[in-house]
Amino acid sequence: MKAIGAVTLLVCALTGAAYAQSNNACGNWSIEGTFIFTITGQILAPAAAAGPVSGVAMATFDGAGNLTQVDHVVHNGVTPVEDWRPATGTYSVNSDCTGTFSFFPMPTVAADNSPAIKVYFVICKGATQINAVVSGSPNTPPFVASILSTGTRIY
Repeated sequence: MKAIGAVTLLVCALTGAAYAQSNNACGNWSIEGTFIFTITGQILAPAAAAGPVSGVAMATFDGAGNLTQVDHVVHNGVTPVEDWRPATGTYSVNSDCTGTFSFFPMPTVAADNSPAIKVYFVICKGATQINAVVSGSPNTPPFVASILSTGTRIY
């Protein structure tokens, strides 16, 4: 499974680099629009938060470095209290079509709160797909995760 993920990430990285070269590089404008993400992986630490994670999210990127998102994430087999947890955040796309985004959950139900999440990504398939990995939180207390996500542009 790790080898398949590594190969997919490499292919997207090479595709992203080719896209950047043929289209005067990438920028925040490259992912303007709405993407649907499939999320799978696990939180590794701290022990109290450790466990498997799966879910879906819909994120809208404004082309200028800001995003809004809703997600439905199951953690340790427990569904969230609210069906769709809202979040806001920022993102930055590098000229080689790699980038990062951070989002800050803003649940209407306190039980669904979690720390801010930092995501690293590669744009591929002509900027219609984003392959991403969550490695943790940019805030304190930090958490460690191994969560993969693939986003497909819907509009």
